Amino acid sequence: MSPLPSRLLVVASLLLAPLAVPIAIAQSGGYQIEGNQLKTPGPVVFETGSDKIKSDSEPVLQHVKSYLNDKSYISTMRIEVHSDNQGSSAFNQKQSEARALAVGRWLISQGIDCQRLIAVGFGETKPIADNATPDGRAQNRRVAFVNAALRGRPIGGMPIDGGGKVAGDLCSSGGNSGGNSGGNSGGNSSGRR
Repeated sequence: MSPLPSRLLVVASLLLAPLAVPIAIAQSGGYQIEGNQLKTPGPVVFETGSDKIKSDSEPVLQHVKSYLNDKSYISTMRIEVHSDNQGSSAFNQKQSEARALAVGRWLISQGIDCQRLIAVGFGETKPIADNATPDGRAQNRRVAFVNAALRGRPIGGMPIDGGGKVAGDLCSSGGNSGGNSGGNSGGNSSGRR
């Protein structure tokens, strides 16, 4: 047998090795991605009718923080907050924006660069379950963490905001949301998308 096939195997393994490393790292770090969305170990939960994050959410948010720290090439993560259809559409939209900002502020308080985050509210516009049942409404009240840009380039040519309403500029020193008590919850004063 000539040494050529073994050399080809060595070359092939060297070429494929870089592909296997990110997969192994992702598995060892416990990260799962589905459709550019980071799967979390549980939901982010809030006080009823509020943007106050419940302490039960700490392990989930720590998971997101670790992911962003480990994956520096993810240049923008979209924080999507969705609601059920209980209450007015306007209230649900405003509350989803306030909650997205609250999650973003938590991540920033833990050392994540504000430039890597975009807070987006979808209100009740993208249900994933039937709002006619309590279980369906619970599924529709959700926070999703979506990889929106990789090394400064939008993923898949999609808009960074994913089609939702940008809740505000997480980098502004004054904060853009006073939660449900008012504040500037519309627009993106930095012009960054």
